Amino acid sequence: MTTLSSVWPLFGLTLATPRLELRPIQDHEIPAAVAAAHSGIHEPGRNPFSTAWAEAPLEELGPRMAQWHWRCRAECTPESWTLLLGIWHGNELIGCQDIGAKDFAALKTVSTGSWLKQSVQGRGLGKEMRAAVVLYAFDWLGAEVAESEAADWNEASLGVSRSLGYEFNGVTRKAWGTQIETVQHVRLTPGSFKRPDWELQVKGHEAAAKFLKVT
Repeated sequence: MTTLSSVWPLFGLTLATPRLELRPIQDHEIPAAVAAAHSGIHEPGRNPFSTAWAEAPLEELGPRMAQWHWRCRAECTPESWTLLLGIWHGNELIGCQDIGAKDFAALKTVSTGSWLKQSVQGRGLGKEMRAAVVLYAFDWLGAEVAESEAADWNEASLGVSRSLGYEFNGVTRKAWGTQIETVQHVRLTPGSFKRPDWELQVKGHEAAAKFLKVT
């Protein structure tokens, strides 16, 4: 019998931590992701993202989020890919953690980004979900570098990076919507990674890795 994950192998990938499950969001779960984002991610006017998508009214937020998920799938190739992993805490979808790469076969470098709804922030879940994708990148995909970035005032994100061993790797100034922000880049290698004291549980890796041609 043909299943959805046999047609799109990335749908079979699941990463599990002590408190969280990370897996690609399917179409029927996009409304839950929209609801989580619409409930609030950050303080009004304090946008931590390169576009102010989380501040959009619901009638715009929904279509934009759906288009982003569909675009990432449609443009997914071994040369350039982004996995949008929903974050489930119990049975609740509470955010999204992405991991992506360009020319991974040569560069062995991944980048990450995430969001988490405000009502569950401050519990260490952001660190746990970032640690999950970094563990997957280093131990399962064979990555040699993990990169991320955040506005220089975004202490929550930079605090997660510090706690996992990321090193600060320069700043740039970027236009984020109507604002100009100083963006702090961070970089992590297997040698500097402060590993958690738990083991990542992974399902569906073989099919996903074959689809992405990661060896």
